[in-house]
Amino acid sequence: MVSTGDERRPKATGRQPRPPDVGRLRHHLEAYMTRKGLRSTEQRRLIVDTFFGTPEHVTLDGLLERVRAIDSRIGYAPVYRTMKMLSDGGVAHEQKFGDGLTRYELADGDAHHDHLICMDCGRIQEFEEPQIEQLQERVAARYGFEVHHHKHELYGRCGACAARLGRLR
Repeated sequence: MVSTGDERRPKATGRQPRPPDVGRLRHHLEAYMTRKGLRSTEQRRLIVDTFFGTPEHVTLDGLLERVRAIDSRIGYAPVYRTMKMLSDGGVAHEQKFGDGLTRYELADGDAHHDHLICMDCGRIQEFEEPQIEQLQERVAARYGFEVHHHKHELYGRCGACAARLGRLR
């Protein structure tokens, strides 16, 4: 048998994560705002709509840039307050990937995924791996532990950066 060098590398069984259910999250947000007596201002709607339309993990500065492309009058404070409201309301997850920045993504528990973070270029790849999820459930059951949520982050070098450095195997 000729060695291809891939024998030790497990086959990828994961799949692309399901997209968040934006309609359900919008409904959840409306209910949260009603319960808390929060108003839906024009600025807040624009910030929320822009965030909901952003497919990648976005920083406050990145979101502010997108919002200002539509309405240059919006400042940092309304974006910050809106994202705080979305996080508190369970509609956005705050993610910290070790680079000092806080990024946000839609928080749909039914569209759970994990992250591969490139420490060179900062690329964040979402993935879903059923075997990891099953193993986590078995470990929790073995210890009589009830998991409410979790996050799984792998830090390293993406394929493009590894190839650029000549380190891809």
